[in-house]
Amino acid sequence: MPDMSPRDQILAGIRRSLGRGALEGEPADALETRIAEHKPNLIPQRAQLPHEAQVALFVEMAEGVQTTISQVASAQEVPDAIAEYLAQHNLPADLRVAPDAWLSGLPWGKRPTLTIKTGRAEEPDTASVTPALAGIAETGTLMLTSGPDSPTTLNLLPETHIVVLKKSQIVGSYEDGWTRLRDIQDKDTMPRTVNFITGPSRTGDIEQKILMGAHGPRRLHIVLIDG
Repeated sequence: MPDMSPRDQILAGIRRSLGRGALEGEPADALETRIAEHKPNLIPQRAQLPHEAQVALFVEMAEGVQTTISQVASAQEVPDAIAEYLAQHNLPADLRVAPDAWLSGLPWGKRPTLTIKTGRAEEPDTASVTPALAGIAETGTLMLTSGPDSPTTLNLLPETHIVVLKKSQIVGSYEDGWTRLRDIQDKDTMPRTVNFITGPSRTGDIEQKILMGAHGPRRLHIVLIDG
C-alpha cells in the first residue's frame, strides 16, 4: 500500500511469507505489555556487585581483551593522560575529537603538542577521542551511541580509539546499560546506532592467527575518570 511506511511494508511482507496477518486481541496486548516492561533476561552473578566491585571487574575484563586503561582523578587530567599514552606508544599527537560539549570543554590547551580537530573521522585520521554511554562490567564492554555529538565513524575508522569514561558510568550488565539509555532518551528519539565494543578489532580467520585491526581500530584505550 502506498501510504505504508518502509517498516510496515517489510513487516507486511514477512507476514505474507508466514501466511498470517497482523496480531490482534490478546496476543497483540501481551506483546505490547512485554515490550513496555523491558523485563531483563538472566543476569550473570558476577555483574551483581556493589559499584566499586563493578568498576574493578570492568577494568579486569577490559584489560583481559587487550584494552589499555589510564585512571585519572579528574576530568582536568584527561588531556595529560591522552598525550602521555600517545607518546608512550610513539603515535602521532593528532586527534579527531567527537564534537561533544563536555569533551570540548576539557583543558586541551594545557597540552599544546596535541593537534585537535572535531567532527566525524576521515582519512587519514589516526586517533579518535569519544565519550561513551556506559561501561558494562560483566564483559569489559563499552556502550556507545551515535548522534550529532558522537559520529560512529570515530569508533571504527582511526587505528587508535580513545574513550573517555567516568567510573559513575560503569554498570553491571547489558540490561543496566539499556536502562541507562532509556532513562536519558525519549523512546521516539533513540539513537540510530548503538555500538558495543569489547577490546580492539581482531580476527582469527586467517590461518588461525589473531590479526589486530582487521575491521576497525587496532588499539583501544580508555581514560577512566574517578571523579
